[in-house]
Amino acid sequence: MDTITPFGIPLWAELVAVGLGALQGALFAGALTDRRIDVLGTVLVGTGVALGGGLRDILLGVPPVAVYGPWYVLVAALTALVGLSLQRLFARLDPVIVPLDAVVIGLFGAIGTTKALALGVPAVPAVLVGAAAAVGGSVLRDVTLALPVALLHVGSLYAVAAAGGAALIVALVTAGAPALPAAVTGVVVTTLVRLLAVRFGWTFPSSRRSSCADGGGER
Repeated sequence: MDTITPFGIPLWAELVAVGLGALQGALFAGALTDRRIDVLGTVLVGTGVALGGGLRDILLGVPPVAVYGPWYVLVAALTALVGLSLQRLFARLDPVIVPLDAVVIGLFGAIGTTKALALGVPAVPAVLVGAAAAVGGSVLRDVTLALPVALLHVGSLYAVAAAGGAALIVALVTAGAPALPAAVTGVVVTTLVRLLAVRFGWTFPSSRRSSCADGGGER
């Protein structure tokens, strides 16, 4: 796919999302120095984050592009290796993992939402598909690394940012906006909401049961 269809995303945009996802995953894994993750493990984690957005294809009942597309796995693995080799460089910068993660969830959310609309999925399910595509990689990353799944715990509006961006895309397309500007707007909004939530500590409150178990404190 090399052109924008009414609800389409070009191949290069998908590969950019895959590459950024792999980079973020590799940097995340490499930062866990106490886990002693080797090169292969880091590449696998990065690739998992990059291809986790393929959850959209499972939900949509279409062949996963990560399996049938010739470039996805290759780009993910190579970019994860680049992230691993540049670990020290990125470590010297002020945290890049969270901003990169915010962009990645925005991109995957936009691609998932757009693909759902292209297949005629109604508005609300299209938002759900977009949100699932956005957070799929992070869930796979946390499960692979035996970490608490961030999506299920009190945090910085991770899934909310993804769902908000997806909902905006659906609203814009429904109103007649071209797909590409709608997708770009969704990515920007998702990224901003996620970063602002991290910056200002915006969260949903923990459940009452969790609060009681933790002595009434918020996690």
